[in-house]
Amino acid sequence: MTKAAIFDLDGTLLDSMGVWDQVDIDFLNKRGIAVPPDYTTTVSAMQFRQIAEYTIARFGLKDTSEELMQEWDDMASVAYSTTVEAKPGALGYLHDLKAAGVKLGVATSLPPHLREPALRHVGMFGLFDDIVSVDDVNDVGKDQPDVYLLAAKRLGVKPTDCTVFEDLLVAMKSAKSVGMTVWAMHDDSSAADWPEICRLADGVLFDFHNAPRVL
Repeated sequence: MTKAAIFDLDGTLLDSMGVWDQVDIDFLNKRGIAVPPDYTTTVSAMQFRQIAEYTIARFGLKDTSEELMQEWDDMASVAYSTTVEAKPGALGYLHDLKAAGVKLGVATSLPPHLREPALRHVGMFGLFDDIVSVDDVNDVGKDQPDVYLLAAKRLGVKPTDCTVFEDLLVAMKSAKSVGMTVWAMHDDSSAADWPEICRLADGVLFDFHNAPRVL
């Protein structure tokens, strides 16, 4: 029976959440605004345009959504293509799963022009059988299971034969709601939810060295 592993990128395969934290800080500081404590958590499961619209509304900005997204893109593109690194053990783990015949997929909120340079930079590009994003499911965020169901469909595997690797609590709840196994990756950006994550997830990780070799 074919098994599949579906990976989030930001904060799970990629140690990249700090990029967005810095983008938030630099972007709002330019406008004389300090980043509120709840901002990162609030936008974590949103897709790009939703974050832009929320940010404009929350802070009363005069920018358009397109202007915000372009500015964020410009700030993030350099980091994703040159400085973002993989979580420890991630690359070796992907190779191990692939050698064992596991289908490999990605379910992410990252658009292609950010994820592809990042995956090339860390040596993962070309390892996956399919990559889907929230853009492929009409911008439905990870608070709903649509992106995981599409990934399973494209991989040709039943949801119950999929193991999802995620760092966000709301995303884990979505994957679990459709019968998928969930392994949680610890990331500083979701540390406040860690106790609940530990209760919900089927297993927890701080890197990929001890990730399950049999799914």
